Amino acid sequence: MTGDYIMMNLSETQANLLDSFVAAHEGKTSFERQEMFAFAEENGFTGSAAYTLMKQLPRLGRGVYQMIGSGNVVPMTPQVSPQAIPQQAAPAAPVAAVGKVQSTSSEEVYVPSADSTFVKWGYFNDVKKIIQSNLFYPMYVAGLSGNGKTMMIEQACATLKREYVRVQITPETDEDDLIGGFRLLNGETVFAKGPVIKAMEAGAILLIDEIDRGSNKLMCLQGILEGKPFMIKKTGEVIIPQPGFNVIATANTKGQGDEQGRFIAATIIDEAFLERFTITLEQPYPTAAVEKRIVNNHMTKFGASDTDFAEKLVQWGQAIRKTYQEGGIDEIISTRRLCHIVQTFSIFGDRMKAIELCVNRFDTDTRGAFIDLYTKIDTGAYQTEEILAEMDAPMPTDEDLANTQF
Repeated sequence: MTGDYIMMNLSETQANLLDSFVAAHEGKTSFERQEMFAFAEENGFTGSAAYTLMKQLPRLGRGVYQMIGSGNVVPMTPQVSPQAIPQQAAPAAPVAAVGKVQSTSSEEVYVPSADSTFVKWGYFNDVKKIIQSNLFYPMYVAGLSGNGKTMMIEQACATLKREYVRVQITPETDEDDLIGGFRLLNGETVFAKGPVIKAMEAGAILLIDEIDRGSNKLMCLQGILEGKPFMIKKTGEVIIPQPGFNVIATANTKGQGDEQGRFIAATIIDEAFLERFTITLEQPYPTAAVEKRIVNNHMTKFGASDTDFAEKLVQWGQAIRKTYQEGGIDEIISTRRLCHIVQTFSIFGDRMKAIELCVNRFDTDTRGAFIDLYTKIDTGAYQTEEILAEMDAPMPTDEDLANTQF
């Protein structure tokens, strides 16, 4: 590994462990986490020394690291403390490549395309106004699944021609996924910047999707949520957020977990982390009138124009949600699910087949109850005058949206 260099801060113990390990595994270019732990234990090193050493080594995959000796390590000395950099200062020059270490970046920053099916409703104008302000104003948008949270933010960016980066959070998401990490590219060790850094450098809108699915590893974003310069620990480079950079998070819960068990992967988010979000918007499902427009737009998109079917789907979805809110059932039909049914209908041309295929994911009793309710709506045996009246209500104007309260 004589040609590769990496910037790290190694203690004497860590350097000795690394050199001993490399000597004992001559010829290997990579190793697994358990190999290092086993070697450390056999040779009188602590597990803590092995762990902190591997945290700094280039990671090639889950639990797999690049083999590199201490002779290829250059001490990492940060150029400047982030607190010492004025907010309006010019961007710091990237850290010069050391040996074959360089910074790489793929194209993840883009301006979303306008979606012909999108309908402005709810908090759209508020979100648009915040993005348009160019202020750093972190938002947390909560709401049940499939009600258009992500679409609203994406389409606000599309309307304003604003650059956008979307990060999908899972329980496995870690600092490497968000900030970046060392990668082996064409035989060279490079630092690949993560989507968060790319958004900061571009002055883009960073959408952290389903943030309540993450672990405490998301705490690496706490400083970024304050809008301040951020130092990449692995390279020493200081990233100054460019004007327009903002963070918007979406979630099914408000960070307190889900006691009902509907979203079992939802975690309890640290209160100090949540406190960094300036506002929290709680988005409901759209009204019957708005949902009717959305479903009809999808009918047009998929070439399956059937306004009668669209109206009955909306009545069905609204009736199920009303029962859910009253505690009568445990499952729900989302707006997204209605759009899936429209798409399926465009393929098979059969109403009931489209519904049956799209509700198969529910348990047998729920599936049967949903299909039975739609059958009654389709034959006219079940009607809710309130929902029918709501479907005929006028669409909200921009003034209505500006004064929306839920």
